[in-house]
Amino acid sequence: MPGAHTHPTPKATYTNPVLNADWSDPDVVRVGDDFYLTASSFGRVPGLPLLHSRDLVNWTLIGHALERLEPAGEFTRPRHDCGVWAPSLRHHDERFWIFWGDPDQGIFQINAPEIRGPWTRPHLLKSGKGMIDPCPLWDEETGEAYLVHAWAKSRSGVKNRLTGHRMDPDGRGLLDEGKLIVDGDRIPGWFTLEGPKLYRHDGWFWIFAPAGGVETGWQGALRSRGFFGPYEEKVVLEQKDTDVNGPHQGGWVRTPSGEDWFLHFQQKGAYGRVVHLQPMSWDDDGWPVLGDTGAPVAVHAKPALPPQPDAAPATDDDFPGGRFGRQWQWTANPQHGWATHHSGDGLRLTCVRSADAHDLRKLPNVLTQRLPGTPSAVEVELQLHSEEPGARAGLAVLGDAFSWIGLQRGADGNIHLVHRFAEGVAERERDADHPHPVPEADGGRARLRIEIGAGARCRFFYDLGEGPRPSGPVFAATPWRWVGALLGLFALAPVGGGHAGAATFSHFRIDHL
Repeated sequence: MPGAHTHPTPKATYTNPVLNADWSDPDVVRVGDDFYLTASSFGRVPGLPLLHSRDLVNWTLIGHALERLEPAGEFTRPRHDCGVWAPSLRHHDERFWIFWGDPDQGIFQINAPEIRGPWTRPHLLKSGKGMIDPCPLWDEETGEAYLVHAWAKSRSGVKNRLTGHRMDPDGRGLLDEGKLIVDGDRIPGWFTLEGPKLYRHDGWFWIFAPAGGVETGWQGALRSRGFFGPYEEKVVLEQKDTDVNGPHQGGWVRTPSGEDWFLHFQQKGAYGRVVHLQPMSWDDDGWPVLGDTGAPVAVHAKPALPPQPDAAPATDDDFPGGRFGRQWQWTANPQHGWATHHSGDGLRLTCVRSADAHDLRKLPNVLTQRLPGTPSAVEVELQLHSEEPGARAGLAVLGDAFSWIGLQRGADGNIHLVHRFAEGVAERERDADHPHPVPEADGGRARLRIEIGAGARCRFFYDLGEGPRPSGPVFAATPWRWVGALLGLFALAPVGGGHAGAATFSHFRIDHL
């Protein structure tokens, strides 16, 4: 058409964070056209979440690599900040490999022919306290294999240094005692050097490693012609004048067309560590440039990959047949009988008897998922099937402090709607509002709701059939030391004999506000 102007189609963009919940210490690998990500899972079971994407922006949760924490006896009770720290995910010799450090036990490795498994049982590669954040490298040119790891001062008295080993290429043993390859104390201004990821590129050994601590740190890159050093270093990503505090610790991945990208976390209080995606290029001296000349991007053109439908890890659940979705994790190794399969829908949790009924933080039988990073409303319907005085079930926001709303069978024989909380320093819960009697004509059920606003401030509501009513004051969710706050479902009863009944949860929903 004469005089018509043609406008170039604007490139599709993405907005950070690409995973807006606590997917801590992410690492990423590409196999063919598929990208896979894993993250720290600490003391929750199953562990080592496995996420899949085709475009590095839209991710779905496809499973977990670790069925139980080992040794099993160490994780029969919650150890919220222990367990699986900062894993590395690699693909070598037609197998997927995950290495991680347990700060109290040492460096573990598992592997599998397919991302969905079957995964081998954990193999302890190096025993000892405080060895964390391991990463392997198989050098395709020489056939040599290497391992690098960091140190946790809380267990070993050592920090701010990286140790390197030659590794048996089968990944089952180390070939030397290990050598200090980077001493962060010798780098002016650097502290808490950790989370190393090891690569071979352009004739160099590269270690991408964060420093400066989770709240305010930065991402460093280190390079050497030989694995054991000496390494030169450079800061390649930092907050600068953005509102992204401490942008660091993650993994580099290259697309089939040769684009480079870096996924890392940002510590966001009760929300835990949310995941950002940064573009990556190389400067004239061969150093990586992350984000917008070293500052994190908020919005950016998507990777040049085939367009994908919007996706995010699942949250909602109707619990078909009494089974729960992949998004749920127990707070310790589960025992048989906590959740019962049945013919209908709804999660049937046994009222597990516990001497710790007054403190949800100590219970292994809380079924949890991550707190959403955007303002949201969480809802679930609950029915209590128990005649046992003190038996209870509810919906919780769980962290160093906790609050829950639910149903309890009272000493008077009636079911009550209760709302309880405990501060971080409190040893037991107390009422956040007065209990309300629940009519049992329709089976004693309640619709529970938590509205999570800015700053993870939570408002509690209940509906006993007459519409939603507010309950108690606002509760500000709190993280544990390294773990974001969690949403939890639970059923429990005081110590005693015999079966204490059960509770059914149905129609679990999270809607953005």
